Amino acid sequence: MKDGLVSIITPTYNCGSFIGETIEAVQAQTYSDWEMIIVDDCSTDDTESVVQKYCQDDPRVCYYKMPVNSGTAMARTRAMEIADGQYMAFCDSDDLWTPDKLEKQLFFMKVNGYAFSCTAYEQVDEVGNPLGKVLHPVEKCSYNRLLLDCPVGNSTVMYNVALMGKFRVPDIRKRNDDALWLQMLKKEKYIYGLDEVLARYRIREGSISKNKFKVIKYHWILYRDIEKLSVPRSIFHILYWCIIKVLKIK
Repeated sequence: MKDGLVSIITPTYNCGSFIGETIEAVQAQTYSDWEMIIVDDCSTDDTESVVQKYCQDDPRVCYYKMPVNSGTAMARTRAMEIADGQYMAFCDSDDLWTPDKLEKQLFFMKVNGYAFSCTAYEQVDEVGNPLGKVLHPVEKCSYNRLLLDCPVGNSTVMYNVALMGKFRVPDIRKRNDDALWLQMLKKEKYIYGLDEVLARYRIREGSISKNKFKVIKYHWILYRDIEKLSVPRSIFHILYWCIIKVLKIK
């Protein structure tokens, strides 16, 4: 483990149209002590050739390919296994960071003694245009609070590996990031929110996450199979989440 190094965890699949911009947003960081670990889940587009061009010019950008297509959770876990940093940050392969994201978030964590943090983020369309929606983190989010509506953006999360260790991502197709944060909150009491927009989340046409109600079955798997919640409590959390989406609260 290298002191001060931030390992950026980026699973990818068929993201050749977007991943170059994501890498460039990381390269533009004012904090330069990072490694970006891109694990490709056997893309069938030009993702590999796009990433390899950046690897040739910047040794901090590292590319690995899964032996077989295994899903985002497995690719993310593999990247976390490879990571060598004192800190671990997460950035999906079509999302973007502001240039001062790492610097500001690290300062926020160090000055307050936080081991686990996230930030605000805004939604953008496929070409990066703002959609006029900013999602704010709560000041401090516990395990039970995260179960309600997960006020945590995946590409905003950073944690101190030296203090919390490494984790395996629960193997479900969607909501595996939520499942990971829940695992981590069993070890660290809170994830603390920095209420400043430091990331941009791309909303892509046809994505499962865009079609919110297709994700319900993954919530059930998360609550019942992974978190072992009771049937009544699982139903409560799904209904709560559905109401929020219908009313467009979040």
